[in-house]
Amino acid sequence: MPTNRRSYKPFSDLLTPATANRPKRLAVLLDPDHLTIARCQEVLALSHRHEVDYFFIGGSLISNPDQASLVGYLKQNSSIPVILFPSSGLYIDPQADGMLLLSLISGRNPDFLIGQHVASAPLLKSSGLALYPTGYMLIDSGRQTTASYMSGTTPIPHDKPSIAACTALAGEMLGLQYIFLDGGSGAMYPVSAAMIQAVRQMVSVPILVGGGVNTPEKAEAAWKAGADVLVVGNHIEKAPQFIAEVSEVKLRFNVALPQEQA
Repeated sequence: MPTNRRSYKPFSDLLTPATANRPKRLAVLLDPDHLTIARCQEVLALSHRHEVDYFFIGGSLISNPDQASLVGYLKQNSSIPVILFPSSGLYIDPQADGMLLLSLISGRNPDFLIGQHVASAPLLKSSGLALYPTGYMLIDSGRQTTASYMSGTTPIPHDKPSIAACTALAGEMLGLQYIFLDGGSGAMYPVSAAMIQAVRQMVSVPILVGGGVNTPEKAEAAWKAGADVLVVGNHIEKAPQFIAEVSEVKLRFNVALPQEQA
């Protein structure tokens, strides 16, 4: 049974509040290829203590043959919602609470726009997973990432917020319910505040931001610019205590919100 007693809201709750009243959320990205049971236990303890809102499970490569055991372990030992962040449309695990149904709208590779979705649609329907249609946007972060290499797409330039804003708007117009701006694992620098702000001014759907966030100051800048969910992963693999630092920043943003929202 889960060891923590906090009541967690489902990922879909992000859609309910108006943009200005939407609470800030924190997601910890766990890559099964880089996670031992001992480190998983440490991350779980810190996540319970410091009010992490979601676990995202996934990575750009799938080399661990037993990823399902990680999802099962998390479900047995935590009440924090587990959301699949798939590198492939075929990575489906019904144990999870939901899945980001990613469409790579920043690129022009049809396989990641719709191709893998067609192949996996019957499996997704029968899985019973909650699906969260997400416009996934790779943003240049100073070096080529595994995600850009594997997808064969060019990231949006770091200093072109208008391109990101128009891309996000197109995604919202197409019916995508979330926008994810991602610098990628191992990013040299995070998605800029100017780009997040430009996207925030253009769309009303929730905005997820990840990649290159390795200090409390960078986390604060992303949330202040308009991010709704901050996704941290690579840095936590090196320094799990960062969970506590970034959670403190989140709590400062949420302190003025009504308790039922925050």
